[in-house]
Amino acid sequence: MSDAWLVGRARELIAAVQRQEFDKQLEIVAIMDELLDETLRRGEPTLVAQLLRASAFARLVTRGLAAEAEPRLDEMLAHTRRHGLSLLRADAHALRGRRLVLAAQEDAALTEIARALAILDDSTIPDRQVGVRNWNRMQSMALIDCWIVLNQLGVYEAAEEVIGRAHQAIRESASPHEITLQLMNRVKMLLGWGLRLERIEQYDEAAEKFRTAASMAVAAEGPFAESLFPRKAGVAAVDQVGVLAAALALHNPAAEHVDRLWQMRQGHHFPHEQEIVAIALARCLDRAGRRDEALEVLRDTREAMSKDLSQPSMRLNIARELARLDTTPDYASGASQSLIDYATTLEAEMWTLRESQIATLNARREHERLSAEHGAITQQALQDPLTGLPNRRALDERLRSLASSADAQPLAVGLVDLDGFKGVNDKQSHAEGDNVLRVVASTLRDALRGDDVVARYGGDEFIVLLPGAPASAAKMALGRAVKSVAELPHHLSHGVTLSIGLVSLRPQERAEQVLARADAAMYEAKRGGGNQVASANSMAGDAGASWPAESVHADPSWGVEEPT
Repeated sequence: MSDAWLVGRARELIAAVQRQEFDKQLEIVAIMDELLDETLRRGEPTLVAQLLRASAFARLVTRGLAAEAEPRLDEMLAHTRRHGLSLLRADAHALRGRRLVLAAQEDAALTEIARALAILDDSTIPDRQVGVRNWNRMQSMALIDCWIVLNQLGVYEAAEEVIGRAHQAIRESASPHEITLQLMNRVKMLLGWGLRLERIEQYDEAAEKFRTAASMAVAAEGPFAESLFPRKAGVAAVDQVGVLAAALALHNPAAEHVDRLWQMRQGHHFPHEQEIVAIALARCLDRAGRRDEALEVLRDTREAMSKDLSQPSMRLNIARELARLDTTPDYASGASQSLIDYATTLEAEMWTLRESQIATLNARREHERLSAEHGAITQQALQDPLTGLPNRRALDERLRSLASSADAQPLAVGLVDLDGFKGVNDKQSHAEGDNVLRVVASTLRDALRGDDVVARYGGDEFIVLLPGAPASAAKMALGRAVKSVAELPHHLSHGVTLSIGLVSLRPQERAEQVLARADAAMYEAKRGGGNQVASANSMAGDAGASWPAESVHADPSWGVEEPT
C-alpha cells in the first residue's frame, strides 16, 4: 500500500461514511482505524495528520461516537503544531468547532473557527514538499470544514465567503467528486439562507437564493455521476440527493415533487439534509391541498431533531414552518399550539444568545490573559537560555521563512564551530566554558548586521543567516566575525577561535540539505587549521565547486572586495 493509496482510500471512506446505515458506519470507522495504525507505523508526518483527520471525521458523523473524536483531534492538533503543518492544524481547529457544535457550545465553536481561519489567512505560500495541487486540496478541505460549522450556526454571510475561498483553492484541479461536494455544499447553504431570510420577511431575497440553488442542483448532475459518493447508476442526482431535490421544490413548490421527496425522506441522508427535505416536502404537500400530511411531516421531523443540538437555525426553521401552516386555534389561548411553540423556541433562543454574550465576554478576557502568558512562554521556547540567542527551533522557523521570501535572496548560511572549546571545558570548567559561549555569541551578534540571524545550533555550534548577501559579501562579513573573536582578550575567550563553513541557499533546497553543505564546508575550514572561513559557491553548476579555505591571519586583505 503506497502513501497515495492510503490517502485515496481514506477519502473514499469519508465520502461513504456520510450516507450509510449505522452498522456500516461502525465498520468504516474500524477500517479507518486500521489505516491510521498503518500510517503511524510509517511515521510520515503529513500522512499521519491526514489519517488522524479521517479517523476523527468518521466519528463526528457517526451517531454516538462524537466524543471519541476528541482525543484524535487533540493528537492531530499537537502533531500538526510539532511538524509545522499549518493547513492541517487549521483543519484540526475546524473539526474541533464541529465537535463543539454537536455539544451545543456555539460560542466556543466560533472561536475555533476563528483560529482556523486566522491560520489559513497566514498560510498563503504552498509548501514545495507537499506540492501545489495537494496544498490546494488540503486548503479547500480545511475551508469546507470551517464552512460546515458556519452553515450549521446560520452565519451565512461568513459561510458564503469561506465556501468561495474553498472553490477558488481547487478551481483549476478539482476532481468530479470535489466539484460535486462544492455544489452540494453551496446548495445546502443557499437553502438554509433562503429559509432564514423568510423569517425576517425578506421574501424576494429568499426567492433569489432558492432560484440559484435550483440552478446549481441541475449543474451537479454531470459531476455527481463520476463522484465517490455512493449512488445508483443511471439514476438522476436529484433522485438520490435530498438537498438537490429540495432545491427544485423550494424554488417552485408543486405536487410533482411530492413522490420524489417522500422517497428522499425515507432513504439514507447526507448530514443535515433531512430537515431541508422535510420543509420542501411540507410546502409541496400544502400546495397539493394535503396540509394535514404536511403538518405530520414537520412534527415528525421536529421530534427527530429534539435531541440534535447541532443545527439551532434549522430547528427554528422547522418551528416557523409549523406555525405558518398550523392555523388550528387553541381554544384556551386563541393561538395555534404551533405558534405558541414557535414563540417559546424563539424566547429560548434569545436567552441562549444572552448567555452566549456573557460567555463571549469571559472568553475574550481569558483569551487576553492567556495571550500574554503565551507570548512569554513562546519567547522562552524560541530562545537559548545560555546565550540569549534564538535556539534551533527558532532557527528552523526563520530559515523556512527566509527561504520562501524573494526579498531575502540570495541567502547566505554559515555554520560556526569553536576551535579549542573542548580544552576549555576539560582544563578549566564547564562554567568557564559557558562564559566563553556567551562571549562568543555576543561577539558574533555585534559583528554582523541588524537583520542577520545568529542562532545557537547546539553545543559549541552556531548558525548565521545573512539575507540578501551575495557570497563574497557574506564571506567578508563572517571574516570580520572570525577576526573579532580571534582578537578577544585571552581571559574572555581562553584562546578559542572560529571555523566557519559558508554556503548559499539553492532554489528549492531543504533546510537539512543546506545545513549539511555548510557543515561540510566548516570541516574544510577545520582541516585548514581553523580560525578561518571556508566557502562553497552553491549557485555554481558544479555542486562540488568551492573556494579554498582562507585564513584570517594569512591574508591581511579582509574587508576588501574580491575581483570577479
